[in-house]
Amino acid sequence: MAAAESDREPPSALCSEFLDFSAKDTGLKWLQASDLPKAVYQHLARYVPKIYCLGPNLNPQNEDLLAQLLLQGPLEWYLCGEDPSIGLAKLEQSNQPSQLCGHVFKVGEPTYSCRECAADPTCVLCMQCFLGSVHKGHRYRMTTSGGGGFCDCGDTEAWKKGPYCQKHEPSISDSSQEDPLDQLSANMITRTYSVFSIVLRYAVDMLTWEEENELPAGLEPPERGDTYYCMLFNDEVHTYEQVIYTLQKAVNCTQKEAVSFATTVDRDGRKSVRYGDFHFCEQAKTVIVRNTSRQTKPLRVQVMHSSVVAHQCFALKALAWLGQVIGHSDALRRILCQVGLEKGPLGENSLVDTLMLCDSKMWKGARNVYHQLLMSSLLMDPKYKKLFAIQFAKARMLMTEENLMATIIRTFVEHLRHRDLQGRFQFERYTPQQAFKFRRVQSLLGDLKYVLISRPTEWTDKLREKFLEGFETFLELLKCMQGMDPVVRQVGQHIEMEPEWEAAFTLQMKLTHIISMMQEWCASDEKVLIEAYRMCLVALTHCHGGFADGEQPITLSMCGHSVDTFRYCVSQEKVIIHLPVSRLLAGLHVLLSKTEVAYRFPERLPLSELSPPMLIEHPLRCLVLCAQVHAGMWRRNGFSLVNQIYYYHNVKCRVEMFDKDLVMLQAGSSMMDPNHFLMIVLSRFELYHIFSSADGRKRHSRENANKDVIQQNNTLIEEMLHLIMMIVGERFTPGIGQVQPSDEIKREIIHQLCIRPMAHSELAKALPENENKETGMERVIDSVALFKKPGVTGRGLYELRPECAKQFNLYFYHYSRADQSKAEEAQRKLRRQSGEDSALPPPLLPPFCPLFASLVNLLQCDVLLGMLGVVLQWAVEPSGGHWSESMLQRVLHLIGMALLEEQQQLESSSEDDITFSFTLKISRPGEAPSNTPSILALLETLQNAAHLEVHKDMIRWILKTVASIKTMRERSSTSPVTDSGGQNHQETVRDKDKAERKRKAEMARLRREKIMAQMSAMQRHFIDENKELFQQSLEELDASTSASLEHSPSSPDAALLCVGPRRTRPTEKRQVVTCILCQEEQEIRGDGRAMVLAAFVQRSTVMSRNRHRPPPNPERHDPLFMHPDLSFGTHTGSCGHIMHSHCWQRYFEAVQAKEQRRQQRLRVHTSYDVENGEFLCPLCECLSNTVIPLLPLPKGSGSTEQPGLGLWLKTVSQQIKSLHSAHRKLRPVDAGAVDATSNMEDFPPPEGFKPDYVPVNPFSSTVKEMLTTFGTATYKIGLKVHPNEQDPRVPIMCWGSCAYTIQSIERLLVDEEKPLFGSLPCRQDDCLRSLTRFSAACWTTASLPSVQGHFIRLLAALLPDPEVESSPSLLDVDIFHLLVSMVMSYPSLHIQDSSGLSVDAAQQNLFQLVTVAHVVQVLLTSTPAEVTMDQESGGGHSEEEQSISALYSCLRRHLGGALRDVGSAWHLWRCVKAGVLPFLRAGALFFHHLNGVPTPSELHARGSGQWEYLCGYLGLPSNLLQLYHSNQDLLDPLIQGWCSHSSIQGLLQGSSPLVSYPRESNRLIDLPDDYSALINQASTFTCPKSGGDKSRAPTLCLVCGAMLCSQSYCCQTDLEGEDVGACTAHTFACGAGVGIFLRVRESQVLFLAGKTKGCFYTPPYLDDYGETDQGLRRGNPLHLCQERYRKIQKLWRQHSITEEIGHAQEANQSLVGIDWQHL
Repeated sequence: MAAAESDREPPSALCSEFLDFSAKDTGLKWLQASDLPKAVYQHLARYVPKIYCLGPNLNPQNEDLLAQLLLQGPLEWYLCGEDPSIGLAKLEQSNQPSQLCGHVFKVGEPTYSCRECAADPTCVLCMQCFLGSVHKGHRYRMTTSGGGGFCDCGDTEAWKKGPYCQKHEPSISDSSQEDPLDQLSANMITRTYSVFSIVLRYAVDMLTWEEENELPAGLEPPERGDTYYCMLFNDEVHTYEQVIYTLQKAVNCTQKEAVSFATTVDRDGRKSVRYGDFHFCEQAKTVIVRNTSRQTKPLRVQVMHSSVVAHQCFALKALAWLGQVIGHSDALRRILCQVGLEKGPLGENSLVDTLMLCDSKMWKGARNVYHQLLMSSLLMDPKYKKLFAIQFAKARMLMTEENLMATIIRTFVEHLRHRDLQGRFQFERYTPQQAFKFRRVQSLLGDLKYVLISRPTEWTDKLREKFLEGFETFLELLKCMQGMDPVVRQVGQHIEMEPEWEAAFTLQMKLTHIISMMQEWCASDEKVLIEAYRMCLVALTHCHGGFADGEQPITLSMCGHSVDTFRYCVSQEKVIIHLPVSRLLAGLHVLLSKTEVAYRFPERLPLSELSPPMLIEHPLRCLVLCAQVHAGMWRRNGFSLVNQIYYYHNVKCRVEMFDKDLVMLQAGSSMMDPNHFLMIVLSRFELYHIFSSADGRKRHSRENANKDVIQQNNTLIEEMLHLIMMIVGERFTPGIGQVQPSDEIKREIIHQLCIRPMAHSELAKALPENENKETGMERVIDSVALFKKPGVTGRGLYELRPECAKQFNLYFYHYSRADQSKAEEAQRKLRRQSGEDSALPPPLLPPFCPLFASLVNLLQCDVLLGMLGVVLQWAVEPSGGHWSESMLQRVLHLIGMALLEEQQQLESSSEDDITFSFTLKISRPGEAPSNTPSILALLETLQNAAHLEVHKDMIRWILKTVASIKTMRERSSTSPVTDSGGQNHQETVRDKDKAERKRKAEMARLRREKIMAQMSAMQRHFIDENKELFQQSLEELDASTSASLEHSPSSPDAALLCVGPRRTRPTEKRQVVTCILCQEEQEIRGDGRAMVLAAFVQRSTVMSRNRHRPPPNPERHDPLFMHPDLSFGTHTGSCGHIMHSHCWQRYFEAVQAKEQRRQQRLRVHTSYDVENGEFLCPLCECLSNTVIPLLPLPKGSGSTEQPGLGLWLKTVSQQIKSLHSAHRKLRPVDAGAVDATSNMEDFPPPEGFKPDYVPVNPFSSTVKEMLTTFGTATYKIGLKVHPNEQDPRVPIMCWGSCAYTIQSIERLLVDEEKPLFGSLPCRQDDCLRSLTRFSAACWTTASLPSVQGHFIRLLAALLPDPEVESSPSLLDVDIFHLLVSMVMSYPSLHIQDSSGLSVDAAQQNLFQLVTVAHVVQVLLTSTPAEVTMDQESGGGHSEEEQSISALYSCLRRHLGGALRDVGSAWHLWRCVKAGVLPFLRAGALFFHHLNGVPTPSELHARGSGQWEYLCGYLGLPSNLLQLYHSNQDLLDPLIQGWCSHSSIQGLLQGSSPLVSYPRESNRLIDLPDDYSALINQASTFTCPKSGGDKSRAPTLCLVCGAMLCSQSYCCQTDLEGEDVGACTAHTFACGAGVGIFLRVRESQVLFLAGKTKGCFYTPPYLDDYGETDQGLRRGNPLHLCQERYRKIQKLWRQHSITEEIGHAQEANQSLVGIDWQHL
């Protein structure tokens, strides 16, 4: 940017001119003007350049104010003829509000479409209208708007029913027919008309103006300066990065400025990047053009004069103003519509036409503004809406007026110019530019779909004529596609270049729904259907012109039949996959049957002209191609062919591809002799030679062919048999079989659910959608399936109703091979479980429609019987793999189909009509010369063949069915006497069956018993051989059971005490653990080899009561005292796996080395950051970043009689004083020199205390090293500083982490309503134990004076010490942190004390002192009682109540009026008990792990009486105030000291918020039950940085509820020298680096940790089918699932978010590559 005029100040002359200006005078002057347009233009020419575009930085607030005063003001005065504020208000009062809602959607706003009542999916409601409409109770779809559409409430064309919501419902009195203009005076109408036409003309001229340096006539400015803008425009080719880079080069701006420019260009479509004189701007332009023209066309840049830009800015403002003014009155709206649509005097385009024609030349911002105006004017006026529609498309006022359909198709075809010699599309040599154009042109097909979406209910002759004209152009389009992209089999070598195939399939997919809709239009009128059928047949004949020329004619003969055809090999010639014309004909052929036109007007149909062999030829070739691809014959054609075959069968294309080819074969076959049809099929499958020879059964087995060829032939025979099954069996399409449309979809669902139970979305994906994205599943699903609700994970599933399983067809035509084998396995398993035999016979089928009835004869024709016989013969004498079991299985299935067909005919018709005699034919043996056995005989032979065990059940079923059919035939033909004989035959078959089954079961049982006996003998033998091993493991078992008893009391009589000189001593036991890396065992000892526990330390704000506290400066921060709001803590967690320290070090070094090698190879993040010390636990791959050393229990000293609190405090104070003097001497000298202790006059140490004693470190070197390692890690992470093991803050951070972790686990147990002990998983138990013992030992690696200094300062917070300055007040200290730190740092004093004081006594006295301090804290912060009634709950509590009152009044005495009077002592005691309880629970956890004292069984359960047991375990009286009363003389002065602290008064009077006790647990924010409420909230959220612009990815922080603008350049901020997105920046402020967010537009939960780690997690919102909808693709209404939200909350409270991310990234490597820091 030029700094030429960076901050502009309008010169004072200009100011005075503005101040003197009067809008009223100008407006009234215009009323007198003779040439109004000229007067207004002069005014604009004078003022616009003075307001707009006076410098590089536009100043919208200023400009808007001035424009309102100088430009819009006069226009409004003129319009109203009086003060606009009065005039416009009058208009508004007399206005009748429109019944159209017309609310224009913002980006991301929720929109609702009713799936039952909307005319099409584009008809939507805004949230307000939806909630007040009838559709709320229907099945609806919810989506987020891309911005710019509008609400269709009140538009009767958009809804089948319920077009109005309650708000827009027309009232009875509403005479909506009257003209709104009647409300206005004639004068007003004239004025409005002239203002609107001037302003609209001006705006249109300016926005479509193409000169860069000139202005339209009448707008030339009085004085013209040499100031220009270099204006950069948006395009669809260049990326953000290219634009940013170019701008940095061209206008030498910073990266940040360039990003902001690029963001604005992307949002508004243009942005000025430089301001100055012409050359200055031209220079920038040339650099930009030069830099962006290398690969593509350059970015569009214009150097525009500032006055042109100024007028364009005001033109946008003027359009917005028009939109605003017409909002006051429908009459003004109508006038604006008239002005906009009025043609010029010589028939020139109207202003609206001009705008629309120039649409593509305008920039995005201008387009948005004028679209908004069109929506608020033309589309809100019912009369003009229709006129506008005609202008818009020359358009959709139906196809009768302008032949819209034909126009669209012709335009589309013209754009695809690449054709071959036959005029077919060719997508071969597409440049990227053309491919881009092709994508653009496809939008025309969207328009075509829109035209067809509402079918006509009644047809007129005019409509028929126009539709058929459109249909003809459509056939022209399909003819261009018929035969495009033919394929030829590659032989010898692999194809060199994969041919282009995607364009053709894209086109096919786009047309799929249009073809289906065309057929639906045809079906709705008989005349149209007949004519369309005729046209389609002509087109097909034209495509096949010269169909069989050049082909060599041959005659095929087999089984006594012969047929003439020609030679054609799919494996050698061209094969065509795209056959839209023949497929359309197939669709229409079915409709002839469905609408019964074929039976009512056969004379009007060209059925006699049909040549069945021609119809079936191409579809048959296509299906043979699929079979050969399956057989592996086309491998050398590469992936393009595999993909084409995949899409041919895929649910998106199959309706108009595969399904229609099958229909065409059914249609052709139904008009041919079945034997002829089958011979042609055999010939095309290239199998004729195998089946045709008289002794085919033998010849084929002798053929000594290559193994591959045999394998291929086997597959082809299987595929061919499958095809025959499909031709006869697929009759669930209305028109082919006698079924309802719902039967077809039921059958699809049944077969999907036969594979496995499925979720709603999986089922929907497997079913074809119609043009409205509906599958029709919801209407029928409940009749065939049962719904099972999901748990906390997983999703709801539909299971097939058991009674529907009998409709299962193993050879269902939409199964892929994988689906088929899964379904077969699942169904056989089900049958075995229910004790039936595992045969899967074909299901019963509905009868064919008359047009297709002859298809049944395929099953009993001679050629098919011959083929079946051949395959069965091969099965009887299997030789060298010339047949396969699946071939036999298909043959058996076909026989089964034929038998069922015969059975159904016998049951349904009288004997004379029976034409189907399959059983008779299969009982007949072959003719004389070969004398082949009959099919039935072969089956009976096969029944006992050993190698066909699997198919026995099926063969048995067939024989049984044959027997029962014979019985039926006999029954119908002879007297009833033989009847019993038939039954007997059946019974004997059944008995044989039973006996056979029984024998098998018995043999299986014996075999099982034998195996079991063998196994147990082997087991005994093994135990005898390895006796000592088993002995050992039994002993270990004993040991482990005794170890688990550690938690239970050793002797039931003695009460357990965990603190103090009288505490229970745990029994001394060796603790032996195993290293997970080297599997060696090791005893845990302080002086032995160190064992460590993998751990993860992280900063945490989970318990924070104040998220607004700024993070402290890490270099100077003193963490000794934790504030009670716990705003930042350090949490330690562990997976519980133990290693030797040296094993771990070796492992970590290996990880580091591997990471360095990997970094040289590829720069991606792993799920762990080695530079920060992270690694994955070698066993469970849990993220860890340090290790905790395992330490034994500290040795307890014998309990002699120990001093009380007073005496002990006195002793400690003396010791501290002597330490002060010792430390003072050390200061000037080096801290390590201890020889300065000789003269100690200052303060002699008390007896037995040696300040100069240097203790010996009790730990071995490896343990010391690990103590330092963990301590430094905690310090580094907790303070975010570089590691420094000498820093005196290291032990403080370790104690803090121990206290924080215990507190967080105590809160977790409360929130989950679990008992204090015994309910933690052992990994947390181990972690707490190790952490507590480590904290107790970590002082040994720090310098002794510094740790003593810490203890002195800590104690000074409770015990005044003149030597310590600035101790915090009692209300600024977290008491539990204070307790832990004092107990942990006291041993540094005790080590120099040989007077016999024990550590236990110190622990007890410190604990009691701290407890009293906490009681005082609770009393100071307690809220006054809400209860007015005096609760008398018996005299039992009176002692507590009296003592609490005494203490409270003592506090009030010290504090004066700062503490309120509390009437009820009962309430105070209740407050104290509740407030102190969390502290006592945390204390119990702490001392239990520190001293290893077993826990009382009462604390292993929840229930009443916990308080007493807890106090007992901690050695406290259950009335805590006894602590105060027994030491009152000692404590009173202390309490007075606490109360007289300088900051207490201010805190109590509310200088900053007080933390009250018990602290509430933090929860994630409350979310609304209905997800659309969230979407609505997000749609009103604007990006905080880009001036009211909508955020593209609004993201909600679930911890604090802040809404953020994620994943965009605009909101990136600098964090520690790196640009990060809004979410990452927020995690550091709100969650100490860990964040949980909900991405509202994607319905996705986002976990972030640090800058490089993140993962997506399933959202807590589910639809009615128990599924999440990430990305809001399905649009089902979503509701909050509380269990899932609680699960996320639990992860957060457990500090497991980082661990969850680690596991997710390990499981899914694609997550690692995402730049999480930019979110």
